[in-house]
Amino acid sequence: MSEIMSELKEIPIWLIVTLIPLLLIQGTWLFIDAGKRGKWRWFWGLWGMVYIPIPLLLYLFFVRLPDERKKSREKKDD
Repeated sequence: MSEIMSELKEIPIWLIVTLIPLLLIQGTWLFIDAGKRGKWRWFWGLWGMVYIPIPLLLYLFFVRLPDERKKSREKKDD
């Protein structure tokens, strides 16, 4: 246990202060946007608060991009 604590003490404070807000912002945005689209908002929100930037990139490629393409096709058909 003390080995883990010593490793955590080596992490610069500026990195922690930067990562925490980024993770919260990313997770909140993913939660809200996925909720608007009806795409597993709890999954995306929680995953977004744990890792950065993989959940955001995967969300953009597998949820946002296909949804935008679908909307643009529907507008063309009208």
